[in-house]
Amino acid sequence: MAASPLEPLDPASLPPRVDVSDNAAALAAVQAVVDAGPYSATWESLGAYEPPRWYRDAKFGIFVHWGIPSVPAQGEWYSRTMYLEADGAFAHHRETYGPHDEFGYKDFIPSFTMERYDPAEWAELFRRAGAQFVVPVAEHHDGFTMYDTARSRWSATQMGPRRDVFGDLMTAVDDTWMVRGASSHRAEHWFFMNGGMRFDSDVRDARFSDFYGPAQREETAPNELFLEDWLLRTVEIIDRYRPQVLWFDWWLEQPAFEPYIRQLAAYYYNRGHEWGRGVVINYKWTAFAEGSAVYDIERGAMSGIRPDVWQNDTSVGKTSWGWIEDHDYKTLDDLVGELVDVVAKNGNLLLNIGPKADGTIAEPERALLEGIGDWLTVNGEAIFGSRPWLIPGEGPTEVVAGSMIDDGFAPFTSADVRFTTRTDVTGDYVYAVVLRWPEDGVATIRSWGRGSGLLGHRIAELTVLGAGAVEWSQDVDALRVTLPETAPSEVGVIVKVWLAPEPVPARKDFLHG
Repeated sequence: MAASPLEPLDPASLPPRVDVSDNAAALAAVQAVVDAGPYSATWESLGAYEPPRWYRDAKFGIFVHWGIPSVPAQGEWYSRTMYLEADGAFAHHRETYGPHDEFGYKDFIPSFTMERYDPAEWAELFRRAGAQFVVPVAEHHDGFTMYDTARSRWSATQMGPRRDVFGDLMTAVDDTWMVRGASSHRAEHWFFMNGGMRFDSDVRDARFSDFYGPAQREETAPNELFLEDWLLRTVEIIDRYRPQVLWFDWWLEQPAFEPYIRQLAAYYYNRGHEWGRGVVINYKWTAFAEGSAVYDIERGAMSGIRPDVWQNDTSVGKTSWGWIEDHDYKTLDDLVGELVDVVAKNGNLLLNIGPKADGTIAEPERALLEGIGDWLTVNGEAIFGSRPWLIPGEGPTEVVAGSMIDDGFAPFTSADVRFTTRTDVTGDYVYAVVLRWPEDGVATIRSWGRGSGLLGHRIAELTVLGAGAVEWSQDVDALRVTLPETAPSEVGVIVKVWLAPEPVPARKDFLHG
């Protein structure tokens, strides 16, 4: 077996354990906030929740998966897969680092140094990308917190970089006028590293049981102690950092979490009310009752317009959320297409990047963020603060509804169009986002032909974002726009229509150009 190329963790250097068994006083404090209202811990009360205006307008946020997995750089699930004997990560670990009882997952912590981490530079990059909110992972499935916690010694403040990584980024987010968010993947820690209990590994070592967690079977429901700890860790993030977005992963849909979810939601919404801040919970599948929080689809899409605001969380990489050496990256065309498709269907896009262990963001990921920012600089008025139009779009490319589908999207064509709209003091506007530049230089928008009747009003003015007024014609079949010789932005083109205030008379034929 190979000797590890990294320095393992010295058990003698560990801080003392934290006792989390007596939670009575902390739980009573949580209940006091719930009792104070205005929300109570019932689905009926939580159903009165309304997502805040800032979130409906935001459209685009940045997700950050960063932690210990960036050291082995084999994916964000390495803490699980390295202990699964049938997984390729198991053999990779033994060949690269040695036996699991001699070098386990915990032994990557000393090499998680992030010596080049510059949270202010990150925040400036995210802002240039057009992000309105930032959601770093506060704790992933591995149980290592990136924030300053009083409930565990296994945190970035006490090991590895020995700094409040999460808090430092939140301060930088404030400084650049974006909105704070946080994601918690703690629920899955109940079972996540249970593979290490099936053979001789450091997961079995009692000295590290507070890190490796219960490591129980997936078939078993989490017990009260674990559920209380989940609740109180989440409350700690809320109170210490005041995030306005709180994102949860999938395992919360387990029935045992249900009463704790209701209590947590009431607590968070009441805290938001106390702060005078609009807050958002993102959930997957059926973890929350409809209308009590914001529905999130992982790497997915809707087939049509959802009446309530929703979110698609996805990543710049097709196969991994965290840093790996051989990323299969999406293209700028892919990402702009996802953003536009989501926004046209009343959603927000939460786009993930995965920094390296030294704290740097890889150049391909930086380039994609800068590219999105450049595109939004020209076309942002069709995105930010917009609302869905009568229909989400037109064109031949089918977008299949569901989750985990974004690596199979067919490329959009110049016949694929998405629509958004906005109303302000100057009037009503509709935008057609043509997702690829037409080879013949003419954008054809069939839903805006006179025969469709969808526009409903005469066109008072038509422009191309980034280029100004252009020639156009409208007949029964379509509206056709002669585009400028030079594309205003790198992906597709956006046609903006200012609608005249009076509706089109029923039997009069109008042709403008």
